[in-house]
Amino acid sequence: MNRKLLTAEGYQRLQDELNDLVRKERPEITKIVSWAASLGDRSENADYHYNKRKLREIDRRVRYLTKLFEVAHRVEYSPEQDGKAYFGAWVELENDEGETIKFRIVGDEEIYGRKDYISLQAPIAKACLGKSVDDEIQVHTPTGKKTWYICNISYIK
Repeated sequence: MNRKLLTAEGYQRLQDELNDLVRKERPEITKIVSWAASLGDRSENADYHYNKRKLREIDRRVRYLTKLFEVAHRVEYSPEQDGKAYFGAWVELENDEGETIKFRIVGDEEIYGRKDYISLQAPIAKACLGKSVDDEIQVHTPTGKKTWYICNISYIK
């Protein structure tokens, strides 16, 4: 894994997830697996097989998050960012047809489960970086070049 950027909120959310997995979920599932194993024949024991699989999934996620935090870089808000679109910014765009979109530029690990977050690697995010309100950006899409205007830039402080 190369260096991964995370917003302060994303870093904390993933840290909370890791703590919850290690301190709460894993011990509960381990107890259930031990109980199911003590019943004897494991070949037809659905509780044992289901929870053993769940335990492997938890362990896999714990390993992944542990490795992620070894290379994660927490990016804090800085007052110098105001007025320009950088990592962690909420950006609102409008096109010539009057359509508007609003999104937050975040790291790859933070986009899951959120429709309003986009990766720093997304073409539209790359086009916004370093731009100010009222700047025009152009994004190459499969249907051609699209032009957007930056209406608003804000940060969570």
